Amino acid sequence: MTERSAPSGGSTRGDGPTRTATVRTTHADAALVAAALAPDETDSMATRVDGDAIECAIERPTTGGLRATADDHVVNLRVADRLVERARAHLAADGGARRSDTNGDTDTNT
Repeated sequence: MTERSAPSGGSTRGDGPTRTATVRTTHADAALVAAALAPDETDSMATRVDGDAIECAIERPTTGGLRATADDHVVNLRVADRLVERARAHLAADGGARRSDTNGDTDTNT
């Protein structure tokens, strides 16, 4: 994570300088992890997927706000990544088959 102040007058959000950070992580299914993160994104975040990487640029007016937003993002990343990994492991254990809530009885002549 990097932090820097925008040049004077270079702020794109609000008045005055901003603090920015970019968090870049890699994942087995980056698109799925990023999709899971989307509902929690705020206007101060811009996330993109590049192959197996997720890159999130964060811009906040204060260092404390930047730290809090980056921390929330990293926690959400860990949760989403774990869910995707566990779902993959579960599917692999079932031979890739999807289970349904039905009993499998397809006979309609009853």
